[in-house]
Amino acid sequence: MARTEKTRRHPVEDWDTERQQLRADLGARMKAVRQACGFTLEVAAQRTGLAVSTIHKIENGRVSPSYENLVRIARAYHIGMERLFSADHDAVQTTRMTVTRAGQGRVVRSRHFEYEVLCNALADKKIIPLVTRVERRTPLADSDLEAHTGEETLFVLSGRVELVVEHYQPVTLEPGDCAYFDSTLRHGLRALDDGDTRVFWACTYTDVAN
Repeated sequence: MARTEKTRRHPVEDWDTERQQLRADLGARMKAVRQACGFTLEVAAQRTGLAVSTIHKIENGRVSPSYENLVRIARAYHIGMERLFSADHDAVQTTRMTVTRAGQGRVVRSRHFEYEVLCNALADKKIIPLVTRVERRTPLADSDLEAHTGEETLFVLSGRVELVVEHYQPVTLEPGDCAYFDSTLRHGLRALDDGDTRVFWACTYTDVAN
């Protein structure tokens, strides 16, 4: 009697496949939005301050954009960030209230973070709400810090994180702790534990005239 064997994929392999798909989906949406704006790669690079090669790699799913670069792109294209996360987003919406059920947000992966972007159905939000899974890594170097306009607040849901903000001593935050800071100060975040470390992260989004 023949014996059938079921092969199971390793969780790391599953995540690698999912990560590639997330990158590809985000890149395709970003390319579609750029083309809808009538921008060539060169024009997009001029407006965002990013290299043409960087935009090309993001659009082709070869790299994951940082939060700062997502902000730059959204502002340069004169759109709300939710347009980058939703394939079926309607640019003309009248709703001013929306709900995201647990685990149903749009997932975006960057180098050291996994963002679950909440409440995408509400267009042109001034606050971007995120549930963010933070990776453990070595102490942050100066090159790891980013700055952009706006303000941010984060509330630790699980694990411990180290928040580094320019001009201030690094601070350790534990579950239930909350921090608020000016995003124009260079800042960064890392997990201090190997377990699941998550924060609720809300960032203001302010359009910048070009």
